[in-house]
Amino acid sequence: MAIELTQQQGVLVLTLARLDKKNALSQQMYRDLVSALEQAQADPEVRVVLFQGSADCFSAGNDLVDFLGGGALNAEHPTVQFLQKLASFTKPMVAAVSGLAIGIGTTMLLHCDLVYASSPCRFQLPFTQLGLCPEAASSLLLPKLVGLQRASAMLLLSEAVTAEQALQMGMVNELVDAPKLLDYALGKALKLAALPADAVQTSRALMRQPAAVAGAIQAELQQFERLLAGPDCQQAVRSFLQKK
Repeated sequence: MAIELTQQQGVLVLTLARLDKKNALSQQMYRDLVSALEQAQADPEVRVVLFQGSADCFSAGNDLVDFLGGGALNAEHPTVQFLQKLASFTKPMVAAVSGLAIGIGTTMLLHCDLVYASSPCRFQLPFTQLGLCPEAASSLLLPKLVGLQRASAMLLLSEAVTAEQALQMGMVNELVDAPKLLDYALGKALKLAALPADAVQTSRALMRQPAAVAGAIQAELQQFERLLAGPDCQQAVRSFLQKK
């Protein structure tokens, strides 16, 4: 299984486990993530979800070849379903990030409540390099989190951000030594799960704007699909595949 599930003391741990592809997300992985989040939403025993990769890699983003074979970006597309599920999920989400966090590997973190990272970490959003635009409501959430100028450097210039820079910008809560990262993030998730669930979820909801996020996701998807069929993206994809 490319998505491994474990549960303890109110925390559902979702581990990206496709290490041979640097945890690049396939359509099946998106389906599995959506299914896991739906189960977590319905299960009162689950109070917190923790996303993690390996000690060396969180996610290299979309599996591009697999993604291109997924069809129209409509409500049936697994990627779209995952983005919408992230936006509508009502329980706290925590992430442990080490190594690469590219594309969706970074934008999904914007929906998490707590993010912990290790120093050998690189966040990057190479959408414009591929002739594409932001997704996962990152056009709304990233400027709100780090400011317009910093978000522009990431979303327009596709500039990478180190773990130390991400900490300064407010993208992550703390930096943790790589060997201790997964256990440390789990400890925080367990601490969160031990608190009164209604109070935590109510407080979380008050800090968020679900309608605005859902609207941003939809607006981005419309432009993303248009650009995906355009000549710039087609050329970028050809170049990428030739390099591979």
